[in-house]
Amino acid sequence: MKPAGTNMTLAAELTRLSSPTSLCESLPDHHLRCLACAHRCHIAPGQSGICKVRTNRDGALLVPHGYVNALHSDPIEKKPFFHALPGSRAMSFGMLGCDLHCAYCQNWLSSQALRDPSSIGDVHEIEPAQLVQSALRAGASSVISTYNEPMITAEWAIEIFRCARAAGLATGFVSNGYATPNVLRALHPHLDLLKIDLKSFDDRRYRELGGKLQPVLDTIRHARSLGLWMEVVTLLVPGLNDSLAELRSLTAFLASVSPEIPWHVTAFHPDYKMLASPPTTTAALVQAVAIGRQAGLRFVYAGNLTGHTDGLEHTRCPVCSTLIIERHGFQVLHNRVTSAGTCPSCHHPLPGFWRIARREHS
Repeated sequence: MKPAGTNMTLAAELTRLSSPTSLCESLPDHHLRCLACAHRCHIAPGQSGICKVRTNRDGALLVPHGYVNALHSDPIEKKPFFHALPGSRAMSFGMLGCDLHCAYCQNWLSSQALRDPSSIGDVHEIEPAQLVQSALRAGASSVISTYNEPMITAEWAIEIFRCARAAGLATGFVSNGYATPNVLRALHPHLDLLKIDLKSFDDRRYRELGGKLQPVLDTIRHARSLGLWMEVVTLLVPGLNDSLAELRSLTAFLASVSPEIPWHVTAFHPDYKMLASPPTTTAALVQAVAIGRQAGLRFVYAGNLTGHTDGLEHTRCPVCSTLIIERHGFQVLHNRVTSAGTCPSCHHPLPGFWRIARREHS
């Protein structure tokens, strides 16, 4: 991996590190409609979409290719995935850009590159095989696109995932879920794990973040129907999405899709443009967990307040309540899931992606 040249502007570097895609529709006069996210941007020649990284050049849509902004080996629980290869390492890679602009974004230095002058967009050229070799050297079991919004760089992720699967690794996205059926169909043959941020259940709030609620709900339904292993996260932000009525509606929706979807409700800490906002309290987090359980969700977890939520990081059997996976933060202390993916006490099947099955390379 090598840093990109320092004598070029970031925008010029990203133009160089790009390749054409077919994930778009041709319109008259060399205009294009991008199909990577639910904005479905109508892009004129010489212009970019809302994400700032997908650009129309003379009637061809050029998209990010051949670089990463960040590359780290993390516990997979940090994504968070609690029902996927517990205790394993995930090689996490991120790029630049996002299709939303959340005021509390924790990765804004990369996600808001080319949109916020205060952000920092460092890029490093890399080949898929190099990235996968880094994952193998780190002892990772998966390769996951995260940090920025991965749907807008799906084509590059697919190249990496093909190489990762050939090496026996699982693949995953950590996404805001602002997707289209088109990008999900393109990803489906190459993707194992999908974490979606369901940021609110209020369309007005989603519009403040730069999007709409319905496309995220549609993505959750569609991903479930495709058989992708999916977990959903809601960052509980005081005054933004923490009303009891909203949490009841949100969790009722998730339970209607499937009561077996793990829901992570996590604590907000002041960041980016919301440094003056109060952090989430333990009581609010515990109350949200209770609401999720009342809605019928079988696996509800509290995050970002390690040691303060009285065991709400653990996985228990929904039938006999046996403690199956014991955690402290991102650390797995005990994992008792059987080789068949069942509870060790009552043998009830536990939903999850517990091991990497042998498969044809995609």
